[in-house]
Amino acid sequence: MKLLFADISPSEPLPAPAKAPALQRARGRVDLEFRASARGSVLVRLTQAGALRVKLPRVAAGASPEAVLVNTAGGLAGGDRFDIAATAAGGAAVTVTTAACEKVYRSTGDTAVVETSLTVGAGARLEWLPQETILFDRSRYVRRLTIDMAADAAMLAVEPVVFGRLARGETMAAGLFRDRWRVYRDGRLVFADGTRLEGPVAAILDRPATLAGGRALATLFYAAPDAEERLESVRAALAGTPAEAGASARDRILVARLVAADGAALRATLIPALAALRGGNPMPKVWAC
Repeated sequence: MKLLFADISPSEPLPAPAKAPALQRARGRVDLEFRASARGSVLVRLTQAGALRVKLPRVAAGASPEAVLVNTAGGLAGGDRFDIAATAAGGAAVTVTTAACEKVYRSTGDTAVVETSLTVGAGARLEWLPQETILFDRSRYVRRLTIDMAADAAMLAVEPVVFGRLARGETMAAGLFRDRWRVYRDGRLVFADGTRLEGPVAAILDRPATLAGGRALATLFYAAPDAEERLESVRAALAGTPAEAGASARDRILVARLVAADGAALRATLIPALAALRGGNPMPKVWAC
């Protein structure tokens, strides 16, 4: 029997292992500002770059304008980064929302990051009403929301999250989700909130002290001179809905927490609660798409 050996000289370097191909990452940036005018609130500045775009649909006469964010990348993957800035200058009123639910896909190791900065001037009103963020299994997602508002401004914000598409038999078994809120009124920090889920997310959500088996959650935030006066109407709107929810208010800030079995139950609870804080105004049309 003959043994064959490769003829490699000790002085010759071994071939380098093949490198994994670099994956394409999405970047997106939006910066918009509305100001009050004789014609109502009007857009005075818009910067958009990368995978983020803004659409301005027609609204009913006398209604506040709506700015709809569109992610042309079709979702978020590990390593993507979006930066969003929106301003309602003195006296202006605007609603910022998203064209659809945002999907965060399974990551190969990198983290998707979304940074949002909202500014609300004196006497202005800004509504931040993105549709649900859906987290896929093994996704990694970090989002940060910073709000700077004047003392007499009104700010309505919601950030709904769904852990997997249960109707399709999907769940987020593991991954990373971090959520940070910071709200400043006249430069003073008045609200700080943070959530961190990492590792066996499904097992963590099953714990009684977290979601007790729920797979959807939302924080509803309203800061305005009449926030405390709206508390009972919000509690009435939450009563009898399919989610477990509670609301409290103090120092002109109202906060509600919602936990639901799935995204459908969460939305069915959110919409009447938001209506109670929007003076009965209908939700943006994209919420019905």
